[in-house]
Parts: sequence; structure tokens; C-alpha cells
Amino acid sequence: LGAITVRADPRDAWVCPAGHSLADLPEGAVVGTSSLRRASQLLRVRPDLTIRSIRGKVETRIEKTATGGYDATVLAVAGLARLKRMDDATGILDLDTMLPAPGQAALGVQVRADDDRVGRLVASVDHAPTRQAVEAERHFLTALGGGCSAPIAALGTVDGGRLHLRGRVCSVDGAQTVEVEHALPLGPTVAHDLGHALAKAALADG
Repeated sequence: LGAITVRADPRDAWVCPAGHSLADLPEGAVVGTSSLRRASQLLRVRPDLTIRSIRGKVETRIEKTATGGYDATVLAVAGLARLKRMDDATGILDLDTMLPAPGQAALGVQVRADDDRVGRLVASVDHAPTRQAVEAERHFLTALGGGCSAPIAALGTVDGGRLHLRGRVCSVDGAQTVEVEHALPLGPTVAHDLGHALAKAALADG
């Protein structure tokens, strides 16, 4: 991973053609998502919702939500912004409601491990605060044994010389949630140390 560029907005957007917010969506409404992380966090605050799988590229999901029997869907703000489709968003979900996936909105640049010349070129676009944050999130996920389909959310931020990490693990039905949060001074091993410490705390909390 030769570089991680400056991160875009890591939050998730709410897309509802009828204009309802998550809070005022009718009881039993159908929300389209194929992400266990998103589904579990939606059910955490609205256990009455019906979650139905929705697949395809961003434009396809927006179209399916408007015409295919879904009342709403959740999409990454960064993806909508990069495709200039933010007008389709009804709103942005706050972090207390919807914590993002580890690495969400960050672009990683992969290079050959033995190609020093390309490695040096790519390093010029590496953004140190984003790298620290994303690596902490990835260590948190790895230490919990989770993959891309696990209901695990995390967000790291750098502020005042410290790396702050917030993590959330939900049961698939949203009925149980473990929240963990901690910060450490910046240093060469802080991403690893913080990610693993937070995962240990989450496991201790059940």
C-alpha cells in the first residue's frame, strides 16, 4: 500500500425518493442494502424496518430505490460526491447512527513491493494523518477477525498530536451493540497499538 491519499467525507448518505428521514420512515418500510454493517446499524435504531439486499453500481442502486420496491437505501457520501450524484441524497447519517466501514472514503494506491522507483513516486501523494487513521481502523478489523462482510464499523481521526479511534460491533439484527473509543499520542506504531487495544476492549465487552 504505497500511499493513502487525503480522505473524502467518510459518512454514509441516506437516499429516500419520498423525502423521508430515517426517523420518520413509515413502519415496516423496505431499506435496500447488502452491507451487514449498514443493516445492523439501521436495525439498531429502527428494528421495525425490512432490510432487503440491493446490488449494482451506485447509479443502479439509486434507480432501483426509485422504481424497484425499496423505500430507501444507504450509500457512501464519497461515492455519490465523486460521481456528482449528491443531489440524490436526502441527507447524511450522523456518526452516532451510522459509523462507516474501516477505510471508507480513503483511496489506497497499491504498488509492487520490490519497485522502489514507483514506491518513491507514489509516496508523494501519501497523506500521513489519513494513513494513520485508516491503518488503525484496519488493525481493529483484523484483530477482531472480521472481513468485509462483518458488522464492524470504525473511524479514526488525527487531532492535536493524537490518533483517536472509535469502533462499533453490532449483532446482525442490531439488538446488541458494543461501542469502544480510545486515543493515543502519534508514533510509529500507534495505528497498530490503538487498533489492537480497541479490539481487545471490544472483545472484553462481549
